[in-house]
Amino acid sequence: MARAAKSTKKPAPSRAAQDSNAQDLDFVLHSLQEEHEKTGRYGASVEEMLHFYEQMLLIRRFEEKAGQLYGLGLIGGFCHLYIGQEAVAVGLQSALTDGLDSVITGYRDHGHMLAYGIDPKAIMAELTGRQAGISHGKGGSMHMFSSEHKFYGGHGIVGAQVSLGGGLAMAHKYREDGGFCLAYFGDGAANQGQVYETFNMASLWNLPIVFVIENNGYAMGTAVKRGSAETEFHRRGTAFRIPGMDVNGMDVLEVRGAAEIAFKHVRDGKGPVLMELNTYRYRGHSMSDPAKYRTREEVQDVREHKDPIEGLKKLLLEQGQTEEDLKAIDKRIRAVVTEAADFSESSPEPAPAELYTDVLVGEY
Repeated sequence: MARAAKSTKKPAPSRAAQDSNAQDLDFVLHSLQEEHEKTGRYGASVEEMLHFYEQMLLIRRFEEKAGQLYGLGLIGGFCHLYIGQEAVAVGLQSALTDGLDSVITGYRDHGHMLAYGIDPKAIMAELTGRQAGISHGKGGSMHMFSSEHKFYGGHGIVGAQVSLGGGLAMAHKYREDGGFCLAYFGDGAANQGQVYETFNMASLWNLPIVFVIENNGYAMGTAVKRGSAETEFHRRGTAFRIPGMDVNGMDVLEVRGAAEIAFKHVRDGKGPVLMELNTYRYRGHSMSDPAKYRTREEVQDVREHKDPIEGLKKLLLEQGQTEEDLKAIDKRIRAVVTEAADFSESSPEPAPAELYTDVLVGEY
């Protein structure tokens, strides 16, 4: 009589083991959020708050001027302004280690470069397509790049920067340099397949990367609830065991506080983190977008009650700064932006030979 084949099926785990595994996973996925809620806002000194204020104001005034130059025809192609989202880039990038960590983002990239401390004149010259631009006038608004500052774009393909960010993170791990990659993308790009392929690899390989979803509510013009089945974007990493954080992206001190927690987690070798920064853009998706998918009243309400710059200004006034002090900062920032605009308008355009540079890397 034939002997019955031996079963290779693993015995089902006990109920206690299942509950324990579920609790462990729940702790891993929610521990950073719990720590963020417990810790709260970053305890900045007055000097730090003044620095954050200056940086956000620089981005705001720079973008306003860029909008004006676009209207005058001095900036061509597409132009995506960062007005309203300033607290995200400033709060996160103020916690990076200069010269070590890398940053990559999409095409709404002016603010991230300014938050990185890159010369406004070089950025404005790039917007206007001049030789003195950070990419010698060839990148324009959407494709700025500076390997010197470890800023790797500025990418026009929606979501492409996420998978490239995974590569940057892998390079950090391979070199064992202690750095990590900060990879920004928007709520619209969050539905791209390559994002989840990168989540999977980053978690499998324990890559040092912080994924940042800048959720400004409308992608290219479609409200989040109309385009996403899961609108709590910080939960999108759950299937890949990536802990998520839900952060108020209109409060620079809350953003910085969350950054401290997320960045430490990654630097300690515990793998990737997914941060959802809930923010709002005051202008349309690009300069050509009239933003008819939302009301003026909605935008005005955010300006009046949630503006990141006005929120920090209120704190500074409570800390003893005067209206005159803050007006002086604004005046100085406006002068910097005007100088950048004048520089860009008077700078020469690239020579025809520039078309042939930076096409291939020199060494392999």
